[in-house]
Amino acid sequence: MAGIGKAVAEFEDLLPVMAEKLGGEGLMRELSNGFELLMDKERGVITVESLKRNAAVLGLQDLGHDELVSMVEEGDTDGDGALSEMEFCVLMFRLSPGLMEESQLLLEEILQEELKSAAFS
Repeated sequence: MAGIGKAVAEFEDLLPVMAEKLGGEGLMRELSNGFELLMDKERGVITVESLKRNAAVLGLQDLGHDELVSMVEEGDTDGDGALSEMEFCVLMFRLSPGLMEESQLLLEEILQEELKSAAFS
């Protein structure tokens, strides 16, 4: 998994900007488009092989096989060796420090409001 941090560190985190400009639905649509671009068309998932074939689109053409394997393993929550669309989207959010921070702040705000509401009930 060392490769994933190396690859991510080279790119600016644009997901928060995209989220702000596109809104939640627009961002999810763009992530879905990204997934379709990277997926193995026959299997409907992102595999190491499909990622390798499309790595140049992401500017990752210099990553080795082990680093691409690490990227897939990082998001593969069900252990099937590939990324479903949901796993891909979750991984993109996890790899975006800006979105994770915004999500945490939003969650904290919602929890505080819930606690206030519960106190007045």
